[in-house]
Amino acid sequence: MRVKCVICDALNDIPDFSPLAKKLRNRPTHTYMCPSCQDRITEKTNARLATGNFRFIRRAVQEEEEF
Repeated sequence: MRVKCVICDALNDIPDFSPLAKKLRNRPTHTYMCPSCQDRITEKTNARLATGNFRFIRRAVQEEEEF
């Protein structure tokens, strides 16, 4: 399956029967990010978390704590 990165517009091939391909076919709201873009975003997010000024809010964790 040919996929296009939403950030850098790079074209990649992924196996047709991989879980990622199935997710992209069945749920059109999900988008594909190439590994290099995903690594870059991960590094920048971790750098922001390390500063202490960035709060990483996860909704599911907050809802579990309320109960």
